[in-house]
Amino acid sequence: MALLHFQYKSEVLSMSVAVNLLYPDTALYNTEIEDIPALYLLHGMSGDENTWLRRTSIERYVRNTNLIVVFPDTHDGWYTNTPYGYDYFDAIALELPQVLANLIPKMTRKREKTFVAGLSMGGYGAMKLALQTNRFSYAASLSGALDFQDLESLVDDFRGRTYWQGVFGHQVFDQEHPANLLTWLEEADRKTKLFIWCGEQDFLFPANQRTKQILEKAGFDLRYSSSPGKHEWYYWDQQIQEVLKWLPIDYQEEERLS
Repeated sequence: MALLHFQYKSEVLSMSVAVNLLYPDTALYNTEIEDIPALYLLHGMSGDENTWLRRTSIERYVRNTNLIVVFPDTHDGWYTNTPYGYDYFDAIALELPQVLANLIPKMTRKREKTFVAGLSMGGYGAMKLALQTNRFSYAASLSGALDFQDLESLVDDFRGRTYWQGVFGHQVFDQEHPANLLTWLEEADRKTKLFIWCGEQDFLFPANQRTKQILEKAGFDLRYSSSPGKHEWYYWDQQIQEVLKWLPIDYQEEERLS
């Protein structure tokens, strides 16, 4: 895989934004290869565009695929248009795909070949991007913060109330707040395929179980699983391999994942 690291001036955020990108070797020299599928892979809190590459073997897992993997940075902005003026949702959902279309000409522009996944905060972001836009056909959440019901009691351990209100507004823990998953479902495309995994010892496990019931009742095509595990990279490294098996991507060899 070719590894690209670049920065661009985001007009939405009015700042320089860093992105990493894995590009398949097979497309580097083959002029006939076009319309390459893309996976946007989102980091969790305290992470950045480098975290997935440093903490997992994602580059090795996709080495025999025809897949582009994009690693954006959201500066702990929860992939959200914040009250303090930084519109991270628009930057990643709308602006970044256009930047990449201009920069990576062989990268697909088709919804059916564009995917999103993430862990923890990034799991929330993956579901939000998929359910609030029509850009992603597959979306996966690993240990996602999929509702805020259990987080209010933990705010002092996670940056404090000022941080959460700065990102989401003063009613962040209100279940009717627009940041909550429940408020996104009515107009979301039921054709989007969803994947959710959470460890059974993870503090976010109850939220994932509640979300499972909500999404299944709402008629979404959901693959849900859980297994023993904590909120740790050891488990996310395992589960991203399951996500890759689930995605409709081609492998260059008979053997899929090792």
